[in-house]
Amino acid sequence: MDKHAKIFVAGHRGMVGGAILRRLQAEGYTNIITRASSQLDLRNQTAVREVLEAERPEYVFLAAAKVGGILANSTYPADFLYDNLMIATNVIHGSYEVGVRKLLNLGSSCIYPKLAPQPLREEYLLTGPLEATNRAYAVAKIAAIELCDHYRAQYGCDFISAMPTNLYGPGDNFDLQNSHVLPALIRKMVDAKEQAKQVVDIWGSGSPLREFLHVDDLADACLFLMQHVSEPGPINVGTGVDLSIRDLALLVRDVVGYDGALAFDASKPDGTPRKLMDVSKLRELGWTARIDLREGIEQTLEWYLTHRDSELVRH
Repeated sequence: MDKHAKIFVAGHRGMVGGAILRRLQAEGYTNIITRASSQLDLRNQTAVREVLEAERPEYVFLAAAKVGGILANSTYPADFLYDNLMIATNVIHGSYEVGVRKLLNLGSSCIYPKLAPQPLREEYLLTGPLEATNRAYAVAKIAAIELCDHYRAQYGCDFISAMPTNLYGPGDNFDLQNSHVLPALIRKMVDAKEQAKQVVDIWGSGSPLREFLHVDDLADACLFLMQHVSEPGPINVGTGVDLSIRDLALLVRDVVGYDGALAFDASKPDGTPRKLMDVSKLRELGWTARIDLREGIEQTLEWYLTHRDSELVRH
């Protein structure tokens, strides 16, 4: 991409879109288009088409999505399916109509079957039933991959799809009611340290294995893919390394400097025993993650402590 190329980052106020925006700016890209959701409802086909027609971007990063945890996905499945289908359809089709040179569609590791072998390889897509609790979201993300692939096949569009593993970093959600495990652990440890609590309670046995990718590494991978890769199908983005929730909790405790005990409640659900991405495809293409988990947690903790009283942090 030329440094003056017009680039549209859809979803720039989210954790992923924000990281992509920061990375582009750091690399010297000067012609970046953004629209807050208050300015552009991506579910509105006419509005999306009007903006794309007016701006005529050469490149599009599709990082916008309606996201949430298990509770939200289970409670509002119609909203998750409809909103994410409309966002993907409008942006992808609109990009085709105005002649976008290249589009990167971002999805999620939840697209893979619930009982797929570990680690998760790209070819496991559509080989079995999905996890019921986030099926609606996953179906929308699968549809977006299919859209990109079929616009490539039928019209020759250079549309690609990246599927990141569990993400964390600046801009994460620290709300204990609906955040993911890593930011929740940071929040719990910080609160316990400041309130001099002797014990932090943690859901589950601590035995499940999970993989974590810093969102700035994802942004780096997105720029790499946009510049160097052109092929159909999903491309996994992760570290290829996992650890137990227990070990993660111990690491977060050490980084935060909390010296209390950790109490794992095995009566609470653990979820899938293991969820690891096979990242050999992206590694062979020339990209690997660089941010060590401890280093990434230290950065995320610093960001949280700096911003926790601002509107940037979801409480």
